[in-house]
Amino acid sequence: MSFPVVHEARTDTGAPPLVLLHGGNVANWMWEPQLAEFTDRTVITPDLPGFGARTGEDWPGLDAVADDVVARMDGPFDLVGLSLGAVTALRVLARHPDRVRSAFLTGAPLTPAGVSVRLLTRLQLALWRARWFWRAQATAFGLPADSRELYVTHGLSVRRETAFAMYTEVCAGGVPANLGDYSGPLLAIAGEKESAAVRESLALVAEAAPQARLRLAPGMRHIWNVEDSGLFNEVLRAWLAGSIDPRFLETVTGR
Repeated sequence: MSFPVVHEARTDTGAPPLVLLHGGNVANWMWEPQLAEFTDRTVITPDLPGFGARTGEDWPGLDAVADDVVARMDGPFDLVGLSLGAVTALRVLARHPDRVRSAFLTGAPLTPAGVSVRLLTRLQLALWRARWFWRAQATAFGLPADSRELYVTHGLSVRRETAFAMYTEVCAGGVPANLGDYSGPLLAIAGEKESAAVRESLALVAEAAPQARLRLAPGMRHIWNVEDSGLFNEVLRAWLAGSIDPRFLETVTGR
């Protein structure tokens, strides 16, 4: 299942488009809870290569995926990314810093994957065609019951070759070399209940982009735009208006 890429604003506010980049093993449908909220914005929800309506395409690498996102846009835009979408968004900022007005990133794994993560990835690839495995994943992520079957169905639709290529690149970790060329507003978030690797990745963003504001989402796991869509929408709305929701926790860096 895939939603239309462009969701036109119901009212013309003059604001630039809002681009939402989905996570791995899902597709643009994961942003359905946000579409009902941001009807005053033109929202772009592209499927990344290899996912959603593009499962037949090979994974071309993060740089090419970032370029693919920007090629869809005519002017500046506000950028949102979750998980793989956040990693991709960092490449967008590094390669096209003048195109992004503001960036809201959450759940980006940027530290090189350790032995345990690599073993878990191999296990996931081995169980790729097992429906029970995807159901267990949906439960672990705290997805609402009405979203779990869609998650399972789409996970099974992604080719193992796509997942292997994507995981290999993401597991290598690292922050794009030219991320510092982006000087605009940047909010980097990790769910309070996410892995230590994701939480520790916030500091890597701040090292490369000193203007970045770092926050923990209280009580949230990885796919918290679905887990608690109301909270996500309120936090994103505040950010687009120029502020950070006070309920969010500053990291130990105090940024």
